Amino acid sequence: MAECFYIIVLGTGIWASRKSKREEKKCSGNRSEVAMVGGRNLNVYVSIFTMTATWVGGGYIMGSAEMVYNPTKGLVWTVAPLAFSMTLIIGALFFVKPMRSKNYVTLMDPFQEKYGNKVSAVLFIPALIGDILWIACILGLLDC
Repeated sequence: MAECFYIIVLGTGIWASRKSKREEKKCSGNRSEVAMVGGRNLNVYVSIFTMTATWVGGGYIMGSAEMVYNPTKGLVWTVAPLAFSMTLIIGALFFVKPMRSKNYVTLMDPFQEKYGNKVSAVLFIPALIGDILWIACILGLLDC
C-alpha cells in the first residue's frame, strides 16, 4: 500500500514539474518564485493552510503524541505546539512586511544581499542538514 502512495506522489511531482516549466516560460517576472509556488497566486487562507501543513508533519504529530503519552513527562513537556505557534506569529509580525516590501523570495535573500553569496552558502548548510534530518525523521515514522 505504501508503494502505491509513493508512486502517486512521484507522478504528481512529475506532472507539477512539467506544468511549472510551462508556466515559467509564460512568465516575464521572477522565475524562482514561479518554481516555488507553481505560478499560482496564493490567497491568505491557502497560504495559512500551506504553512500549517508544512510545519505540522508526521514528526510533529508523532513527537507530540509520544511526549503526552510518556508517563514521566506528559503534556507539560510537549512544547512543540506552543513553540511552533509563537515562531509563526513572531515571524508574521516582524518579518513578513519588510521582506515582502523588498521582494524577497526566501529567508536567505536578506543574508545574501548583505553578506554575499559565499557567506549565504555557508549559512545554508545548517538549514540543509536540518531538512535532511527532518526527512529522515518522517521516513523513520513511516516505517512504524
